[in-house]
Amino acid sequence: MTPQRVTLITLGVADLPRAQAYYGALGWVPEEATDGVVFYDLGGMKLGLFGLDPLAKDQGRPGTALGTGAMTLAQNFPDRAGVDTAFARARAAGATVLKHPEAVFWGGYSGYVADPDGHVWELAHNPFWPMDDDGKLTTP
Repeated sequence: MTPQRVTLITLGVADLPRAQAYYGALGWVPEEATDGVVFYDLGGMKLGLFGLDPLAKDQGRPGTALGTGAMTLAQNFPDRAGVDTAFARARAAGATVLKHPEAVFWGGYSGYVADPDGHVWELAHNPFWPMDDDGKLTTP
């Protein structure tokens, strides 16, 4: 098994029902929801939403104020129109616009939004990274 992999990304959220409603408005369907955590299947990995205080406690540092925004999650799309559609959907769901989609220096097209808890998402089209019909990268 390669050590170069990620199997779960957990986002700490201030209000779990609000976060679940936001991702639901984007069309995300939970795979599993237990007391205090919601998991989404990402096709070989998972995304979890977990309350900030319980997450800090689970990490062994109760009472710590956890922050957001120091990293970017990204969704790639097969074309610019896909980026624009996803961007509009995120705005309608309550995302904060950080940067409207535009042509970027590396030859692609991208924009940035933040979810209601401040987690930053890049919505991008990278013409150098082809995608399969399931939205998975098929880099040569």
